Amino acid sequence: MNFEYFIAGRIAIKSERTFSKLIVRIAIAGVMLSLAVMILSIAIIKGFKTEIQDKVRGFQGDVQITRYDLNNSFEHSPFVLDAKTEQQLKTNPDINYFYPFATKPAILSANNEIEGINFKGIDKTYNWSYIKQHIISGTIIDFSDSTAAMQELLISNYTAKRLKLKTGDDFIMYFVQNQLRPRKFKIVGIYDIGVEDIDKGFVLGNLGIVKRLNNWNANQIGGVEIKIKDFSKLKPVADNIFENLPQNLRSYSIKETIPNIFTWLGLLDVNTRVLLILMLIVGVINMVTALLIMILERTNMIGMLKSFGASNWSIMKIFLYNAAYLIGIGLLLGNILGLGLGFFQQSTHIFKLNQASYFLAYAPIEFHFIDVLGLNLITIVVCLTVLIVPSFLISKVSPLKAIRFK
Repeated sequence: MNFEYFIAGRIAIKSERTFSKLIVRIAIAGVMLSLAVMILSIAIIKGFKTEIQDKVRGFQGDVQITRYDLNNSFEHSPFVLDAKTEQQLKTNPDINYFYPFATKPAILSANNEIEGINFKGIDKTYNWSYIKQHIISGTIIDFSDSTAAMQELLISNYTAKRLKLKTGDDFIMYFVQNQLRPRKFKIVGIYDIGVEDIDKGFVLGNLGIVKRLNNWNANQIGGVEIKIKDFSKLKPVADNIFENLPQNLRSYSIKETIPNIFTWLGLLDVNTRVLLILMLIVGVINMVTALLIMILERTNMIGMLKSFGASNWSIMKIFLYNAAYLIGIGLLLGNILGLGLGFFQQSTHIFKLNQASYFLAYAPIEFHFIDVLGLNLITIVVCLTVLIVPSFLISKVSPLKAIRFK
């Protein structure tokens, strides 16, 4: 029988001291809340980053290819995607899909309201999977009818509200050139991405419109948007795409296109680390306090054990076993609380956010087993390591004085 473990079990289970029981419960509650907050913090931040990245990636892709020139406007210079470059993109194992596009500044006019916008032209190769998830009214452009597709348009819910438009409405759009070129369009769908810079900045239409307005050839385009399979490999994949482009083309990743959003997401990691450290300190302080009080209340027992020949290290192990038991209870309850609240939020979305400020209507949750396991292990190791220091107080206890102490 393990002597230290046996004594620790008796202290933990059959203790009748009211004050120490209260402190122990507070310590357990401290560890429980600290772990639950850490689990939820990481799950929310990871879920938040994933959702925002997916919103931006879904509309603008991960990498864009445009013509290499000094043009810094929204309207890209035309180029022809040569067969060699197109084949390289098709055979690249890191690329999920790609499609041509072109943009052109325009002015929307409807119901005595006007709105500056960027017309994004796409063709039948466009991947609609993301937009379909965010359409709140109507449908997508039907490219099977080439004539009708030239007049169909998708606008954001933000723009629709600003201009008091709905699905099925007609309106005039003026394209910005040396002379304004009016075109009549019909709204076939309204989408809501939730990212204001995208919602108020773009409408989706037929690439053929831009080609016709700019007098481009049939095979000329303004750019190529690429969606990669693994976003964590964005930089090496983007670098590889750039290295294989002809000299007249350039490519840039979405982190270069929209740096402010990704810089903001990067700052969230710093906030998370600070919060994790603070929560870990709270748990440690609670456990140190509980251990010190247990040692002081058990001074008489420590003296008796020393008089029977128990070593300082043996007695220290008794209290460390007891502390480990309390930490274990706190971790169990913390996992139940943290994971329980997380799964509840995943299924109900009860905790809402201001979409205008956070780009999301609710707090997202994304659990990873390795994160939960890592937090549990770190909490155990840090707490037990720190608790070794106050346990050295046992070596200062004199057996004779301790036996007299009541």
